[in-house]
Order: sequence, then structure tokens, then C-alpha cells
Amino acid sequence: MNSECLSKSLSVFVTFLKFGCFTFGGGWSIVSQIQKEYVDRKHWITNEELLDFTSVGRSLPGLMIGNASILFGYRVAGIFGAVAALLGMVIPPIVIMLGVVFLYDLVKDNPYVVNAMVGVRAAVVPIIFSALLKLFKAGMKDAYCYLIAAGALCLCLFTNISNVLIVLIGAAAGLIYREAKQRT
Repeated sequence: MNSECLSKSLSVFVTFLKFGCFTFGGGWSIVSQIQKEYVDRKHWITNEELLDFTSVGRSLPGLMIGNASILFGYRVAGIFGAVAALLGMVIPPIVIMLGVVFLYDLVKDNPYVVNAMVGVRAAVVPIIFSALLKLFKAGMKDAYCYLIAAGALCLCLFTNISNVLIVLIGAAAGLIYREAKQRT
């Protein structure tokens, strides 16, 4: 392993450790933090790449953010980056959840804790929405993208088709579109 790979892997581990400790709201709010750090600030990836990692991560079994973290880490620093991102992402929640498990009965009805969580949830929504808007702009290149998105939304809302199949249908539609566009 070269020094750049080691340096990036260590940087990814430390940053993802911070994400795991201090980002509330689940995977989508972590995507927002990845976007700020690695798309906007360090320029290690593009919005399109982050959208791809998130899309693939969401389509695979397991936690979306764990899958997306592995893809991101691999992209920027190879296998060591993938491991660093995943470990950095999962160590803090595991430790925190172990603490919560032991303390849950003591605080579950505490009005301060209940009210603080209401505030945390309300503060997380705009963070998630901000990331969604940026990813939406990166993913929607033309009218055909909007058509595929509308079709996928209809399939999600009005059918029992699995999300995996919807993603595969979207991929097929994108391939068909690209082939038709290249022929004209």
C-alpha cells in the first residue's frame, strides 16, 4: 500500500468516525455530510458518484449507508479505504447503542429526553432535504430522467413490486434510452 492510500484511508476512517458519532437522522443525513466533506470541500468525488454510491447502496441488502460507505471508501482508497469507511461508520453507533440499551429503561420516559429527540428530528429534516435537493439536481439530467423517476415513483406507490426490481427496470430503461440516443 502506498502512502497516499494509507493517508486517505486514515482520513476516511477519522471522518467517518465523526459521522458515526455526531450525525443524527440515519443514512440520508450521513449522505449529506459525505456530500459536504468529500464533494464540496475536498472534491474527492462528484455529486453523480455520490448518487451512484447511494443508489447502489440502497439497492443492495443491508444498511444503505454501510453499503454506500464501502463503495465510497473503495473509490477513494481501495480496499483499505472501504474497510476504513465501514469501520469508522459502524463503531460509534455500536458503542452508543450498547449504552442506550443499558440506559433505556432509565430515560425512556424522561420528558427532557423526549423533548430533545423532538428537536433533533426537526433539525435533521432540513439537513436531509438539502442533500436530497443536491442529489436530485445531479441525477436528473433531462426529461427522460424525470420520466423514469415518475414511473419508478408510481411503481413504488401503487404496486407491490420490490424496490430491487424497480431499480432494475430503471437501469433497463436507462440502457434502452442510451442505445436509442446513440442510434439517432
